[in-house]
Amino acid sequence: MEHALRAHNLTKRYGHTLALCGLNLEIPKGKIVALLGPNGSGKSTLLKLFAGLIHPTAGEALVLGERAGVETKSKVAYVPEFNHLYRWQTVDEATRLAMKFFSDLDYELAQKLIAEMQLEPGLKIGSLSKGMHARLKLALALARTAPVLLLDEPLSGIDPQSRRKILTALVDTYRPGEQTIILSTHQVLESEATFDQVLFLQDGELVLWGDADELRREHNSSIEDLFAKIYQ
Repeated sequence: MEHALRAHNLTKRYGHTLALCGLNLEIPKGKIVALLGPNGSGKSTLLKLFAGLIHPTAGEALVLGERAGVETKSKVAYVPEFNHLYRWQTVDEATRLAMKFFSDLDYELAQKLIAEMQLEPGLKIGSLSKGMHARLKLALALARTAPVLLLDEPLSGIDPQSRRKILTALVDTYRPGEQTIILSTHQVLESEATFDQVLFLQDGELVLWGDADELRREHNSSIEDLFAKIYQ
């Protein structure tokens, strides 16, 4: 099986804090993978390493066989949890700026997704609610053809309508067998129907990892209930 992402003895330390501890992991190409765990478990650090935004303390993170870094950024669409768009720009200006950074961004598809997210091109970023901002960030990422999509808590702290729109757009634009999506989320109940595989992290270590349906059968439990059992 071809792998989209690999971690070999992947370790990341921030001062005296060990965020990831010798993680070994192979994520197959063309799957939607849930990245689950409590705050501080290492989820965001793992996504940033695969996005090539930070460097490991030890080990390596590989994207489609290449060490994650400047060379792999064109292959990865990364959506951070924080709001990174310029407040003074309009939605359309933010879209056009993103096109300058990412040559694989399809402007017409971005416009279509923005409309489906019920966002107006002329709206100022600074006027958007948290849910609208989250919808815009996802629309810009989904408009790219990058084979890897990394989503850091895209459903966190936003209204139910925005969560539904984000999940619908994610499913509708997903390219099975071609695109690999890593979805970090605490909203397990709403999103678990989209999971092909599930990865549980705790204190920077892999706790449990496997096919979502197999985990449900093996534990006679939903992924949401399994999450509660592991982290109770």
